[in-house]
This record gives sequence, structure tokens and C-alpha cells, in this order.
Amino acid sequence: MFRKFNKQPQLDAFGSVYSHLDGVSFKQYTDENHWHNQFREQVVMKIDETNFKILFNDTMGAPNAPINLLCGMMILKESFGWSDSQLFEHCRFDLLTRSSLGLVNINDPVPVESTWYLFRKRIYDYQKQYEEDLMGKTFQQITREQIKAFDVNGHNIRMDSKLMGSNIAFYSRYEIIHQTLLMFCKTISEQDKLRLSQSDQDQLAKISGEDPCKTVYRSNTEEIKTRLQSLGVFIHKLLMIFTDKKDEAYQLLQRVFSEQYKVSEDQQIEIRPKEEITSASVQSPHDPECSYRNKNGQQVKGYSVNITETCSKDSLNLITDVNVATANTPDTDFVQDAITATAEVTGQKVETVYLDGAFHSPSNDKYSEEQDIDLVLAGIQGEASRYDLEMTPEGLMVTDTHTGKCVKAVLARKTERSKQDKWRITTGKGFRYFSQQAVNASMLRRKMKNRPREELNKRNNVEATIFQFSYPFRNNKSKYRGLYKQQMYAYCRCTWINLIRIINFTKQTCQRTFKTMEIPVKIAVFCEYLLIKIDFHEKFSNWFSKNEFFVFYRKLLQLT
Repeated sequence: MFRKFNKQPQLDAFGSVYSHLDGVSFKQYTDENHWHNQFREQVVMKIDETNFKILFNDTMGAPNAPINLLCGMMILKESFGWSDSQLFEHCRFDLLTRSSLGLVNINDPVPVESTWYLFRKRIYDYQKQYEEDLMGKTFQQITREQIKAFDVNGHNIRMDSKLMGSNIAFYSRYEIIHQTLLMFCKTISEQDKLRLSQSDQDQLAKISGEDPCKTVYRSNTEEIKTRLQSLGVFIHKLLMIFTDKKDEAYQLLQRVFSEQYKVSEDQQIEIRPKEEITSASVQSPHDPECSYRNKNGQQVKGYSVNITETCSKDSLNLITDVNVATANTPDTDFVQDAITATAEVTGQKVETVYLDGAFHSPSNDKYSEEQDIDLVLAGIQGEASRYDLEMTPEGLMVTDTHTGKCVKAVLARKTERSKQDKWRITTGKGFRYFSQQAVNASMLRRKMKNRPREELNKRNNVEATIFQFSYPFRNNKSKYRGLYKQQMYAYCRCTWINLIRIINFTKQTCQRTFKTMEIPVKIAVFCEYLLIKIDFHEKFSNWFSKNEFFVFYRKLLQLT
């Protein structure tokens, strides 16, 4: 049964932490700018618990544990990089951790482990069934309130992406197939094995007793190829026999078979060439959602995360959107969704977006023109062309950057397969053709070249955000498997990064205010000392009259 959390807990006369602390401990515990108080006020108390009401029955069952307490524990776990056991230990015995969650009394109970795990499972099951991301909505809602509270400027944003590996081993092709088959074999009961012939049962027992890693280690290329062929035949036979099984292990085995093998017209099993296997194929049966990507020599089997944040020089900058997708997702696919999500969170129109060249695409250019958004690219993928193209009222002018010669291009004749206009010029080796995409790329390079260096450098600071996000990684791998868990980590980690920025911004604002008031206060104190200790008429009769001095002194007091 759903029950809201009491955001104004009653202090216990004997169990209150405040009554047991004094001195420096009491001062730090009650400091509003300390992380535990800021976390409670800026995160825990801003969580809208009604978003999770759908997970509980309105009339039956025991009351749920406080939703914002459970969500706060999830965020703290990723903030400090704790294990589950460390999380519960801190929640039970660390006063600052308990205070950050709103547990201000020593005897306030902490949810047990099973309650916390069940809550996470309910969120996952609901997202899988209804495709609604409750934690994503919570992150947006918290950030939206923080942006309003600190008047964050959301007109200018910047973004960057990061590849993160899944918590899996790097399997070879044979290991992927063999491991998937082993997982399916574990789901076959003794009763189901009776469907198999005696030879098939013997082969199944032999495969179940093998270690794929050791098999690869002691086999040469030809032996592995032979084993792959025999495994394909056996898997195809199992899929035909157990067609009534529709569990996840069967579906995964069916997927791996279709990715790694093909059935010819005469029902012969053939191994697919490596060139036909896509990056979206199964990389590990323990994380079938992850994919493969080779980015600038960095080979990753996992996911890609894109982080978007505000970009203002004089105000607080917060992360407004975080999106996790499979590793083979191109960076260009993140741009439009990130802009839309940011505008929704900030309630402001996005005017300028700072990106690197990996985010550039014709579709994003068209989108930015329709939305009147200035895309500031720090670079464009690929080498610059020898020819500079500029569309003028007279036509397309082509400048050879090597010779400096400028000629007018001629519109080429369209063929039946032509979808866009093309232009051509005559060179010493024949004709050189230019497409509309080449014209647009040349225009973007020229526009980028004319931008001030300070404007192009505004994107760079988002890399510090990426560093803080991936700081807990080991060997560039996260601790989790599966897209859902990666998303949960991303929301929690970005919520913590925003909190630290709020704490630092608040401290800097207080320091600037103190420095601004410091000089007038000293002057006022000095004037007061002069007024009391020195005979004004004798010492300063040539400077001010007494009334003028009091007027000057009152003005100084107004400044303080």
C-alpha cells in the first residue's frame, strides 16, 4: 500500500542527534552548506513520491517504505561508489548519511535489504512492461526544481558522449556461442531431456562439461572452425525440438544462432562470414543488450552515454539530460532528443549548442535551422577538402586552396538515379564533381573558421563532467550489466554531480559577498574608532565639519 513520507519528521526528545552533539561536531552537523544537509534539501525532499505510486496497491498490503528514502539510498550508493553492504552500513551507523536521508533520530528505522531490492525490481519491471522510465522522470523533476531555485540559464548548452564497457569478459566468437548454449542447457529439465536421442543426450552432457575458455586456449584455428560447425548443427536441432520453450534462454539461443549461422536452401547449416556479423550482435550471453564499437582504436563492448549541461559563464551550470544507449549508437542520434529534453527541464528555449564534430549530421543541421538554434561545432569529421565551395547568386564558386584559382562550377546533368543536384569543374585529370553535402560541409568549415577561439572552447568543460561521471569506472568498465542498470547509474551519478556544483556555487557566492562587504565594514569600524577616541574639533577641523562627518559615516554604514 502506498504511503507518503513525512518530510517534517518529529524530533525525539531522547533520540535526536542534535541533543547529543556539541562543539565542532554540532556546528558541522547543523551547517546548512554541508553536503548532508544540502543532499536532504536539494535531492531527497524534492523527489515527487507520487511518480512511484503506480508500483503499489492502493488498498492492500503493508505500507511501503519511504520512496524518497529508497531513491536517496540509490543515489548515495553511486555517489560514493559503495557496495550494497557498505550502503546499508553507512545508513545504519553514519550520522551524516542518516541526516542526508532525513533520519534525524537515532532510532529512525532504515529499510531492510529485501525492501530496497524489491523496489528496484519493481521499477525495472514497470519500465519493461510500460516503457516508462520512473527514475528518468525523477531526475528531470529534481533538476527542474534546482534550475528554478538557482535561476539557471538554459539558453546555451553543451554535450559530449562517453563509451563505457559492460561488466563482462571479452568473449571470442566460439565462447559466445558455447556460453549461450550452456545457459540454455541449464534450463532443460530431466523430463525435457527424454525428448532427445541417446546420442544427443551424450553430446549435451559433453558440451555441458566443457569450459569454452579452455577449449579456445588449447585448440587451433581449424579445430575451432570444426567445433563451430558441429555446435551450429546441434543448436539448430535443439531449437527445432524445443519450439514450445519461449523463455529468455531459448530466445537468446535463437538470436545467437541467427546471428552466427545461416540455413541454406537444402537445410545445411553454414557459419556466417565475419563481415556479415553486425556490431549489434550478442557480445556476451550475460549482457545481451550491449553492443560493440571501435571508436578511434578504442574497442568497447557495452554502452554509450551522452550528457548535456547548461553553459553559462556567470551562473550555475547543471546537467539537464543524460541518455544511455548501446555502444553502436552514433553520437548524431543524441542531439535532437537532448535539446528537446533540456528545453522541457529548463522551461527555456535552447539558442546555442556547443558540440564536437562527431555530433554533426545533415539531419541535425536541418533540425537546428527549423528550431532557430546555432550549432557551434568545434570540428568536423574527416579531412578538409582541397576545394573551398561557396554558393553565390552567380552560382557555385570553387576555389583551389593549393593554387588559389577560383572558377565557377557547372550544374551537372541529372541521371535517373540522381536525388540531389551536383556540380562539376574541369581539372587536368578530367572532371571533379561536388554534391550538396560537400557544399554544406565547406560552408560549415568556413563558418567555424570565422568563429572566435573563445567561443569554440566553451564546449571543452563538458569533458570534465564526463570525467566525473566515469571516475568510479575500472578499466573503463561500469559495475553493471544491462541497459536498465546503466541508466540507473547515470541518473544517480548525474544527480550527485549537480549537487556538488550547487554546494560549490553556494560557497563561492557567500565568499564573494563577504569580500564585497569586507572593506566597507573595516572603514566603518575605523571611522567609529576615530569618532570616539580622537578629538574631532582639534585634529580634523580643516577636513570636515562635525555634521559632514556624521553624514559620511552614515553613508558608510548603509554600505555595510
